[in-house]
Amino acid sequence: MRELRISAISYLNTAPLMWDFEHDEAPALATDAKEPALSLPKRWASHFEISYTLPSACARALADGSADIGIIPAAAYTQIPGLLVLPDVAIASRRAVRSILLVSKMAIERVRSVALDTSSLTSVALTKVLFEKWLGGGRTFTPMAPDLDRMLSECDAGLLIGDPALKVDRSRYYALDLAEEWIRFTGKPFVFAFWAIRSAALLEADPALDLANIFRASRDHGLEPDSIDYIAREWSSRLSLGEGDVRSYLTENIHYQLDPACLEGLRLFYRCAAEIGALPDRRDLHFLESASILAT
Repeated sequence: MRELRISAISYLNTAPLMWDFEHDEAPALATDAKEPALSLPKRWASHFEISYTLPSACARALADGSADIGIIPAAAYTQIPGLLVLPDVAIASRRAVRSILLVSKMAIERVRSVALDTSSLTSVALTKVLFEKWLGGGRTFTPMAPDLDRMLSECDAGLLIGDPALKVDRSRYYALDLAEEWIRFTGKPFVFAFWAIRSAALLEADPALDLANIFRASRDHGLEPDSIDYIAREWSSRLSLGEGDVRSYLTENIHYQLDPACLEGLRLFYRCAAEIGALPDRRDLHFLESASILAT
């Protein structure tokens, strides 16, 4: 048996998902009623090694085997074989998401060239799908680091994701919220990321680990009001945003359940992206279904 290496995303929207891994005061995750109520960090600390990075780097870590579990961009799942999705948990949106923006100094109809933030495979594919399917094709796309000034000096518009997008002064630019656009055209939620594990890693891990429950419970504890208040205080200074803005983003703009409606939206995204050649044609989703990892 060995530690499972977790690759997490270093963005605000991941903070609730990582709650039990970062806070000793997390509620108990006892699997036996006779056992004392111990928090996850104390009880399972020896089973996980955690690192933080960007979404695209998280996907690369799973692909090259340097990580076992990752909160991967939804698009990456179509490109990495041998992954199982941890059920019920996602970073998704059922309305405007605020942190995935196409930013421009001109109306979208006039945009002909787009700089694409290289941090996320999913948002890049979503941008291409929206243009090809509904906003009009014929645009050129250039991968670029998330530097808005440089993006707009070289292209008509720039795609920004995550914390940099949250800090954009939208009064200065045209800003298209890509989740909002997807929902407007399809009527479906959009799934940006979810937890996935390399199936090969399961054979080397502690068979007592109930991974589905551990990650689900961490999400649930991170979304409790006291937890959200703590995250809002902590991240407000990091991002130079008001605590109310942070709180509303986590509780209103981000949807953390991989529920049936989100699965419908995810499968539709895979189909649309494959049709325009933005992603491989892979629509099947394989889940870690059992409480025991060896049962998979």
